[in-house]
Amino acid sequence: MKTNHLLRLLALLGVLAALANGAGQAPAVSDAPSRSEGQATMKHFTAAGGAGNFYGWPANNGAWTWDGGREILVGFSYGKFVEQEGHNTFEQKDYDGLARSLDGGITWKIESSATYVPDNSETSRSPGGFVFDAPGFAIRVKYGRFLVSQDRGKSWQGPYHFGSLTGAKELAGMRLSSRTGYVVTGHQACLIFMSARPNEKDYADKSFVAETIDGGRTFRFISWIVPRGDPYRAVMPSPVRLADGTLAVALRRRIPEVDEMCWLDCYGSSDNGRTWTFLSKIAETGKHNGNPPALAVLTDGRMACAYGDRTRIKMYLRLSADGGNTWGDELVLRDDFQMDKFGERDFGYPRLVRNDRGELVVLYYWATRESPQQQIMATIWRPESKQRL
Repeated sequence: MKTNHLLRLLALLGVLAALANGAGQAPAVSDAPSRSEGQATMKHFTAAGGAGNFYGWPANNGAWTWDGGREILVGFSYGKFVEQEGHNTFEQKDYDGLARSLDGGITWKIESSATYVPDNSETSRSPGGFVFDAPGFAIRVKYGRFLVSQDRGKSWQGPYHFGSLTGAKELAGMRLSSRTGYVVTGHQACLIFMSARPNEKDYADKSFVAETIDGGRTFRFISWIVPRGDPYRAVMPSPVRLADGTLAVALRRRIPEVDEMCWLDCYGSSDNGRTWTFLSKIAETGKHNGNPPALAVLTDGRMACAYGDRTRIKMYLRLSADGGNTWGDELVLRDDFQMDKFGERDFGYPRLVRNDRGELVVLYYWATRESPQQQIMATIWRPESKQRL
């Protein structure tokens, strides 16, 4: 115990030294209040669940929309529910599944797709030629593999590897830890927002941008979003394109050696991802490894970010009216989480989309007193133009 305490103290001293030298962004305590005026207009729906099973981690899978958000597809992982310390899934084994809504997130149906799971076969070289702006297109990224769908996620091609990207000099000594995040830039061009971690160290991921201009046949390294030498974890990038053409991305952050402080940062790029500038700290996400961010753009151009805080045990959302430079008060999306008998705070990992009615649909996993086994939930909220920022 004394050794662990000393290691934690040394790590914190190291962080303070790094901040003194100007490295990284300071994880300052947020002074923005939390409020819940919007809760009266929030509606909660179950996207996926079932007795005896655990459903979780939309952020590790993906969410896709078509027809202006009328059709929504969300990926998740599931397994037999076992109440235990850590995740309530059996033997740390889970499976990947999909749920689809055809009415903007109100009703959902679980779908079976054997081709959606990227772990069941060896990867191959991508044939390329995929049309990224086709009406039924979707990509799913999991670590160093990706799948492609051309029929709105009903079937998937792959898994493919990223080819020579893994041998890029910038990624020497690192392994990919990417999830799904991309911005289509042309008929056969796309920016893929990825991450990699040192082979010998966990919780030290750094996010970067890769690009393909030949329909996914080849990929090249474009830029680090934060410098590789930044002292903090920077993983699970959530990107959006704003109306003025700039890119914004939210990053999941933490001190690698110490699970005392986790937070979210926002970065921006005005040159299509070639260079990045720190814009703001979005929010804190508590201990217990925090939670990843989920960004979306509203019809009026404002940006929204959804996230969970495992210390305060709530799901939150914040709005930005200036492209991520500043953020309004925290809005409470959900605060009725039911912990298990071990006190585990296993929830969140959101995806955020906008539906065809202009509403935000937050997809995350959650447990309540009435439904203590984690389910995938869809919270629908219509932000009012008068919403205070």
